[in-house]
Amino acid sequence: MTIKVFGHKSPDTDSTGSPLIWAWYLSEVQGTPAEARLLGEPNTEAAFVIKRWGFDKPEIFGDVAADEPVVIVDTNNPAELPASINDADILAIIDHHKLVGGLETKGPIDITIRPLACAATVMHDLMGDDAAKMPENIKGAMLSCIISDTLEFRSPTTTDHDKALAEKLAADLGVSIPDYAAEMFAAKSDVSAFSDAELLRMDSKEYGVGDKKFRVSVLETTAPAIVLDRKASLMETMTSVAAEDGVDQVLLFVVDILNEEAALLVPNDLVKTVAEKSFGGNSHGRRRGAAGRDEPQEADHPEPHSLIFRHPTGNARPERGGRFSWRGPSQNRAFRQFPSIVACDLAS
Repeated sequence: MTIKVFGHKSPDTDSTGSPLIWAWYLSEVQGTPAEARLLGEPNTEAAFVIKRWGFDKPEIFGDVAADEPVVIVDTNNPAELPASINDADILAIIDHHKLVGGLETKGPIDITIRPLACAATVMHDLMGDDAAKMPENIKGAMLSCIISDTLEFRSPTTTDHDKALAEKLAADLGVSIPDYAAEMFAAKSDVSAFSDAELLRMDSKEYGVGDKKFRVSVLETTAPAIVLDRKASLMETMTSVAAEDGVDQVLLFVVDILNEEAALLVPNDLVKTVAEKSFGGNSHGRRRGAAGRDEPQEADHPEPHSLIFRHPTGNARPERGGRFSWRGPSQNRAFRQFPSIVACDLAS
């Protein structure tokens, strides 16, 4: 039976490219039939990568059958996987996120979770000498995954190993990383065709903080103004998305890739409390500087329910007590860049 290889719901570039990479490895190197699958439409950057490297878009599916053989990549969180995942025959998990728990298997399996920025980097290591057999399109997918997950090495999760592998792949392909990253980020920034609800679910995962449940969403862009100009309708839509998805609140971070800064939309007191208890300072148009001081923003913040909380994504360093520690629980980029969200005490 053909093995299905897939990542998380709302597939980004790593959850689109990594299934393609590992399905190739299983089929062409290991001689085990495998096919990449997606749990939803890929985002605009992932769609660009598919086309750029000549792949057919993997088939989108909703659930797995009992005893169906699967390999899970780029996640280990049951909330991000098909509803019947524990009925499937999970053969392996390849990931770079914290271990969540809740998955059940039919027997012992291979699990590889490493503290790297990208699942594709983990896969390269697992291939060993067989990585030399990768064709151009697989190398291109791997390079794309690393560039995306590291934000072209801007993300604090980037390791020297991720960067060295990306540089080697780029050299093999004759690709300029800055030029190719610019193409990828331009594709990611084109969100004009998406509704507010689609944007809020595009790169989004669910987390519990105390007795509250949040959908944490991230939009990475080189043109944040395009998204922030829609802040009023986005915040209005948060209410219906939260109700439909069974969460208390949607958190939306708009990440400015080039300026290494993120804006968190703050539509109500709950989100304001999360922002202030997670990051310190206040949510009134001020940000935490590299030296730990509040610095004035040159942004307007009109009515109370349209506040924008800004926090730099690239210059902060771990402080004593871990308020800005990048090593906290991480499942998507919001948590890799802002791990103190899950540690905040909403009751205090």
